[in-house]
This record gives sequence, C-alpha cells and structure tokens, in this order.
Amino acid sequence: MSSAEDSTEAKSEAVAQSTDVPVRDASTVILLRDGAEGVEVFLLERVGGMAFAGGMTVFPGGGVDISDADSELAWAGPDARWWAQRFGVDERHAQALVCAAARETFEECGVLLAGPSADSVVSDTHRYADDRGRLERREQTFAQFLTRNGLVLRADLLRPWSNWITPVGEKRRYDTRFFVAVQPDGQHADGATSEAASVGWRSLESALDEWRRGETILLPPTWSQLAGLTAFSTVAEVLASTPDITPIQPNLYHVDGELRIDFPGQDGYYAGSAHPWTGR
Repeated sequence: MSSAEDSTEAKSEAVAQSTDVPVRDASTVILLRDGAEGVEVFLLERVGGMAFAGGMTVFPGGGVDISDADSELAWAGPDARWWAQRFGVDERHAQALVCAAARETFEECGVLLAGPSADSVVSDTHRYADDRGRLERREQTFAQFLTRNGLVLRADLLRPWSNWITPVGEKRRYDTRFFVAVQPDGQHADGATSEAASVGWRSLESALDEWRRGETILLPPTWSQLAGLTAFSTVAEVLASTPDITPIQPNLYHVDGELRIDFPGQDGYYAGSAHPWTGR
C-alpha cells in the first residue's frame, strides 16, 4: 500500500472513531495592548492535566453556557443581528457567543468589558472579585451579575476575528469564535483563575520566539492568530481590520505513530518549532 493510501486510511479511521463527539460552541478573546515592541497579547498557560489543552499556551476563553443567551441584560454596541451576520449564525446564537466572550475574559483574567453606561467602562474590577468567583463556580449567570451591578455589556469593545472548529478525531470538539479586544484603561489582566498555571503579556514576536525554542506549546489556532497578527504594527490597525470569517476545520490523522493536523498556512507551524504539537 502506498504512503498516500496509508494516509487516507488513517484519516478515515479517525473520522469513524469520533463522528459521535458533539461539537460545543466556545468563545476566545485575543486581548491586546500596545507595547514598546509593538502589539502585545495576553496569554495563559493552562494547568497540565486539564481535559482540553492541558499545558498549552492559549488566549482567554471557554465554552458557551446556555445562560449566555439570556436576553435580559443591558447591551451597548453592534446588536445581535450584526454579530449574527458576521459569524453566520442566528441572533440568539450570536448573543450567546458575545456574552461568553465577555464572561470568559472576566473569569479568566479579570478584564471586564462592561461599564455603568453605554459609553463608559469600569476602571477597576477588584470590587467585583467575589462576583468573579461566583461566575467561575457557576453560582450566577453573567446577565445576573451585570444587572445586579447596574452594568452594560460593551459589545462594541469586541471585534470578530476568526472561526476554528476542532478537527474530527479529538475527544473534545469546539466550534470556537475568536474575538479581539483591547485591555481597558485602568484594568489589569491577571492570573487569578484555577485554570491557569501562569499568565503574562508577550509581544507577538516574543510569544512566537518562545514557541520556536520549544518553551511553550501552541495549538494550531493559537499559533495561526499570533502569526497573522504580526502583519499589524499597532492595536488601532488591528481594530480597523475586517477579516473574512470563514470556518476552518483542520484535518487530523496519524503519520508514523504521531498525530498530524493539516490547516491553512500550516507550513510555518511544522517548520518553525523545536516541539510542534503532535497530539501525544
């Protein structure tokens, strides 16, 4: 049997083994700021042993909750119809994705994209530390938190960026919408979450250099976002961009006993790092 036939058979086997894995919606936020070396991003190293992406370096984000579709909350910025058009979903679905993006950003790094009015944003989130813990423990919904504190969700502080779907063959699969957002003035991203072993701001080149040296592990979607953002010199340039959001679902298969993943622009990923992801 030829190597091409072997590859095709391996792909078919992967598909057959995991077609019954449900695909869950998720939202991920690429948090940005301008730094001395250009655009910087906030990254978390996930705790090793976690069910999904344990030990990986990622952006803040997570799964969408049913409660994220709650319509009873104050909202500023593009409405659900606009987001629905950008992501190719219905309006209720779009609202849930946006709310999940804001909620997960607050839970995972303490950055709150909300304010007391449609044109303001909280400058210090420490007063909401208890609420942050309750959100992470799922003791309250994001809508309940915002409403009780008289806060407006600032959807205008988010921008749609990309859409990646976990390949067939993984034990957990997500349909993840990526957003970009700027850290609001006065707020400070932190690592006060049970899901992060370490956190920090990195310039795009520093983040990629650490990966090239094998000091971090980046999943293909994370690497792809970092590499793509190097085309921008400032955060303002990023926010002014309107990328075409076409869903990307990589292909997963085995090569010589290792997992391999094919995706658009993959050459730099496999050639660039001392330890690219192999699915081991």
